[in-house]
Amino acid sequence: MRKHSLDRWLLTAILVVLLSSSSSFATKKKAAKKKNSKEVTYDGTSLIIDGKRELLYSGSIHYPRSTPEMWPHIIKRAKQGGLNTIQTYVFWNMHEPEQGKFNFSGRADLVKFIKLIQKNGMYVTLRLGPFIQAEWTHGGLPYWLREVPGIFFRTDNTPFKEHTERYVRMILDKMKEENLFASQGGPIILGQIENEYSAVQRAYKQDGLNYIKWASKLVDSMNLGIPWVMCKQNDAPDPMINACNGRHCGDTFPGPNKENKPSLWTENWTTQFRVFGDPPTQRSVEDIAFSVARFFSKNGSHVNYYMYHGGTNFGRTSAHYVTTRYYDDAPLDEYGLEREPKYGHLKHLHSALNLCKKPLLWGQPHTEKPGKDTEIRYYEQPGTKSCAAFLANNNTEAAETIKFRGKDYVIAPRSISILPDCKTVVYNTAQIVSQHTSRNFMKAKKSNKKFDFKVFTETLPSKLEGDSYIPVELYGLTKDKTDYGWYTTSFKVHEKHLPKNKGDKTLVRIASLGHALHVWLNGEYLGNGHGSHDEKSFVFQKPVTLKAGENHLIMLGVLTGFPDSGSYMEHRYTGPRSVSIMGLSSGTLDLTENSKWGNKVGMEGERLEIHTKEGSRKVKWEKFSGKAPGLTWYQTYFDAPESQSAAAIRMSGMGKGLIWVNGEGVGRYWMSFLSPLGQPTQVEYHIPRSFLKPKHNVLLIFEEEPNVKPELIDFVIVNRDTVCSFVGENYTPSVRHWTRKQDQVQAITSNVSLTATLKCSGTRKIAAVEFASFGNPTGACGNFTRGTCHVPVSKQVVEKHCLGKAECVIPVNKSTFQQDKEDSCKNVVKTLAVQVKCGRGKK
Repeated sequence: MRKHSLDRWLLTAILVVLLSSSSSFATKKKAAKKKNSKEVTYDGTSLIIDGKRELLYSGSIHYPRSTPEMWPHIIKRAKQGGLNTIQTYVFWNMHEPEQGKFNFSGRADLVKFIKLIQKNGMYVTLRLGPFIQAEWTHGGLPYWLREVPGIFFRTDNTPFKEHTERYVRMILDKMKEENLFASQGGPIILGQIENEYSAVQRAYKQDGLNYIKWASKLVDSMNLGIPWVMCKQNDAPDPMINACNGRHCGDTFPGPNKENKPSLWTENWTTQFRVFGDPPTQRSVEDIAFSVARFFSKNGSHVNYYMYHGGTNFGRTSAHYVTTRYYDDAPLDEYGLEREPKYGHLKHLHSALNLCKKPLLWGQPHTEKPGKDTEIRYYEQPGTKSCAAFLANNNTEAAETIKFRGKDYVIAPRSISILPDCKTVVYNTAQIVSQHTSRNFMKAKKSNKKFDFKVFTETLPSKLEGDSYIPVELYGLTKDKTDYGWYTTSFKVHEKHLPKNKGDKTLVRIASLGHALHVWLNGEYLGNGHGSHDEKSFVFQKPVTLKAGENHLIMLGVLTGFPDSGSYMEHRYTGPRSVSIMGLSSGTLDLTENSKWGNKVGMEGERLEIHTKEGSRKVKWEKFSGKAPGLTWYQTYFDAPESQSAAAIRMSGMGKGLIWVNGEGVGRYWMSFLSPLGQPTQVEYHIPRSFLKPKHNVLLIFEEEPNVKPELIDFVIVNRDTVCSFVGENYTPSVRHWTRKQDQVQAITSNVSLTATLKCSGTRKIAAVEFASFGNPTGACGNFTRGTCHVPVSKQVVEKHCLGKAECVIPVNKSTFQQDKEDSCKNVVKTLAVQVKCGRGKK
């Protein structure tokens, strides 16, 4: 008995100690969180975080558009590019694809993404929606919302507000549970509710204004300890901060609607998103840098680059006609590689603005207009030497000289020079001293062995059951489960009504609201038609041979995503709307409302999920003979491309369809929709490394069009091993030479001189100098050409400085290249253009 009593006493004592330790640990954890908590407020100058005003450089990176394996690299590169904040939308239709069924795993793991940002010491702006646009299908709204009785999106509508409030509270509660708000010690410092609502507000009149006020009160009532913004919403109700979206908010933004609110720029578009059928589009980094410098010179304190990394619209997630590749011309390209000089030049801009931080945040603004095209904006803190100036030249053709405080400054055409001490130029928006790169797609050696394709072709549906007297609307038919919807009907033609005269033809005419269409008559494929992002409606018209008696018409309606913008999205329609047979002696036969239409949703291969290992066993595959009809599935195996560089598949020889690798949806491709330049808008399609195994990967393609050539497909490795520099001898030396100590801007090095820097990525080293010219060369990285002025020893000088090195620095001056020889073109302002090739260094 004594032994048992002693045992009980010991157990009790141990339990008391454990509970005490647990309580102590929990208390310490709470205390640590309280200690790390940051109050976020604002005034008319900036956001105030933990009592300190801040300049915020933010970049949009959307977690579903890359893989969790890519996130650490992308976030790290963003921080190294000078960002201190990451902005992301929250994608409702990814998190709740079916009502009440939630997904926060894989690419939808929002919490993991935000914690990675926090781990890198950066802030987060969370853009909740509920509508996000973002060139994402349905603007982020789940399809099932369309079927809620009596619903109208984004207005003072009870069903929409009820579902929105439930969603918003669910997301914000999840963030709160994970202690992710700044008030809890987390990284979220700013939230956004709704998105560019002013674009549709007038359509809803008073209900629109009521809705905006309701959305504002909803998030404000949750007391999460962060400010909230509404972008492109100049009448944003208090305490919401109205923010700007656009390319030149320094000129277009009317400013905050209250004096106590800061000037925030929520979207500075780094390029233009692409749609199928588009030619290439770009936005120069000089223009972006100019716009940011101008915004900060006019009391701006926050800029967000939309996008900083665009990524990939995997699977069927893109909005209508939007390419699978998204914002590839951003500072970090689709593969997460640094797109130079956009990445480096903006990094230098952030460094220059940081040197101006104290006067920008605490100084008093002043403006001078010395000339028609010139402007001086400077900030000076009374009683101190703290001063920063922005000298602007708006002349797009010629340099201008600005006299400021007794000194002349030559400012390049359409540019701004930044003087963080009102004396020293450390940066000019038009003069790029960072390196340039050119992207290469190298054919993979391991992956491109002869492909052994097997095929499975869909069977055309016979007369389908249906009781509709008009073709069913395509969004409602597919319910965002597939891109494909079938329509069948039959009609009788009396022999006496068929054309009798030679040359007379009958026509099938189909008017469609979009997006694409395939047509068969009596089992014969007639062809296809499609609209475009700007003109979704189109007419398919083709001569046909009818037979006396019953004829069978089959149409396949094809979606390229749901719409992502505009008012009354829940009432947006698409698909075939009018079908008629023309050329009969009895007149036009209207099949739209005089025939019964049968319908079927999707492909048999989709229903059987043949993109999965299990599903692929459910169909009979046949060896590809070199030719196949449309609506054919192609399957083959391949080994992963060598190295760990980014990988892609080049869809040469194909038409239009969908791609899977090992069951993962790579995205939609559309090679047959050519731009005005006669080229497909997108040829290469990103395959993340996390999708791949070392060997025996399954490639599955669903191809809509007949007679394609899958043997022309190949796999490529993506790199930016072509590195360049293009620096003029009159450029401002790199901002990296400077630092700020108290109120003084000081040189870090004893010799502040202009240089060209070339750096290979990873373990690579400079293996070859492919081009070098000190003179007046022209062109761009990957395509330089000598000009009329060229120093013959240019290449030898560069080789001496660079060959075999991971990084090299070349002085840009005459003495480096002229080497005491007479200048043969004295009146030419020289530029150094260099192109090198990086290769693997030996271990």
